[in-house]
Amino acid sequence: MSTSTKSPSVTQDTGVTVSFGQHFQSSDQFDTIFREGMALVERTAAYLDGNGRKEAKALKGPIAVLYATESMRLTTRLLELASWLMIRRAQKDGEITPEEARTKRDRVRLKATSRPAHITGYSDLPQGLKDLIEASFSLNDRIIQLDRAMEVDLAAPVQIAPENPVTAQMSLLEQAFAPRRQARR
Repeated sequence: MSTSTKSPSVTQDTGVTVSFGQHFQSSDQFDTIFREGMALVERTAAYLDGNGRKEAKALKGPIAVLYATESMRLTTRLLELASWLMIRRAQKDGEITPEEARTKRDRVRLKATSRPAHITGYSDLPQGLKDLIEASFSLNDRIIQLDRAMEVDLAAPVQIAPENPVTAQMSLLEQAFAPRRQARR
């Protein structure tokens, strides 16, 4: 059994590690996500400046405050996502180096935050805003997954699983409970 069959990121023929990030970033799939992200930013801006503004004026009390809060969270989340997309595109197009991209990327705050659906009054918000919030979370989740996959360090050594994983687990269990057995005696 060769090493190339133990790791899905190693090609079968050459044994060379393939960078998902480099391949994805130069793919049509990246362009699709980029377009979707930018379209969501534009759709959100149009909504908040148009129908959203009208709907917000009709809201009263705590729901109006919740609308303002959630619309600010939405725009902040979309700003971070658009920044990530722009950095990746600039790197893809050769406008910045991978090191510059990494430095800029470190300033972007991608977070897997909880959905606001459980917040009191959320169901009373206009459907247009709720749809945009959900779309932004969906894009956020996809970009976080991509970011994690694209940031894998190819220079890091690949850990090869022990020949017998059951033996390794038994050894760990013995180590964990060995002090307890000695203490009881």
